[in-house]
Amino acid sequence: MNETTTLDVPVSQGDEDRYRLKLGPQHPATHGVLRVDLELDGETILDCDPQVGYLHRGFEKLAEHRTYAQNLVLTDRLDYIAAMANNVGYCEAVEQLLAIEVPERAKFLRVMVCEMSRLTGHLLWLATHALDIGAMTVFLYCFREREVLLELFAELCGARLTTTYTRLGGVRQDVTHEIMMKLERFVDAFPACIEEYETLIDTNRIWLKRTIGVGQISGEKAVDLCLTGASLRGSGVDYDVRKHMPYAAYDKMDFEIPLGETGDTYARYRCRMEEMGQSNYILRQCIEKMPPGPIVGDDAPDLVMPVKPGRKVEVDTSARNGLIKLIDDRDVYMEGDIYVATEVPKGELGFYFISDGMGRPYRMHIRSPSFIHIGALATMGKGVMVADLIAIIGTLDVVLGESDR
Repeated sequence: MNETTTLDVPVSQGDEDRYRLKLGPQHPATHGVLRVDLELDGETILDCDPQVGYLHRGFEKLAEHRTYAQNLVLTDRLDYIAAMANNVGYCEAVEQLLAIEVPERAKFLRVMVCEMSRLTGHLLWLATHALDIGAMTVFLYCFREREVLLELFAELCGARLTTTYTRLGGVRQDVTHEIMMKLERFVDAFPACIEEYETLIDTNRIWLKRTIGVGQISGEKAVDLCLTGASLRGSGVDYDVRKHMPYAAYDKMDFEIPLGETGDTYARYRCRMEEMGQSNYILRQCIEKMPPGPIVGDDAPDLVMPVKPGRKVEVDTSARNGLIKLIDDRDVYMEGDIYVATEVPKGELGFYFISDGMGRPYRMHIRSPSFIHIGALATMGKGVMVADLIAIIGTLDVVLGESDR
């Protein structure tokens, strides 16, 4: 038994096979500080009660005391595995609220970094999910390709994980020819890497026994539980925000939405594997179709301060006379509320704003896929073995950073 797992006394006298087990919160297979309270009959789970709240991050409350531009940095720390996608989702929401237009080149750059982020997220998911179930080698293979993408992020914006690359009205800086060449080489080589992953586990009998029929859920039940992303599409439900409510330049991209049929752990695994191939195809289109032009819109000079090539911009760093004052003095802020969703690697990420016309949100609420999926554990975890619960947590692909907001 793991040292972070505690075992209580029997549930009732005379029923010695029934126990309460606290799994986590410091457990390598819970993918963060997640605690799951289990009631067991032997190794079969009778009741499953997931618990979050060990991070105390308070992002939504912090946002009420910061400007829209200042809040952008908080989104990196939600799903910190896919910071680029979080940045884009937040900016898309604020831009709709404030009626800000984004240049075409910036839209393509956003799609490019979103799909790179989707690949880094899915690669980490596959690596850790396989490790949970007992496959070690695929972990090393996935990190090999993920490292290439993280290095490209670092070259693009100076950071590997907490990127803060997107800006309201565009992106922080343009992509270089060298980055595009490196990305093209990656896109050419990646399909062979996917085949390597599949060779390692696709027909492995241990992998198949640990995934097929485990955590099975129907499409109707998945909708009732509000699942999104591959966790929903693995049950055969065709829903992807990129297709059904296109944003950025996704309406100009040609790609398919992989669907499963059985709704089990194996079906969700296959969906994500096929999604990586589709993301790679979208990246190729971004490289081939990337339009010229500006990377920041003309109507957002007071929200972002782009540095033009060859020009040094000096900004008074004091809170009263510097960038914060420029943002606070913006003349027009819409009043009302708005909800905008985007498709991040884990599912639907939504931002809900209530605006009172000031330069900061009156209220901000984040619809994070990991939080919704953790709630689904209470249903999916009943009636399975303890070892199967580990596989279910892995197949839902949760990160606690965006759950405890």
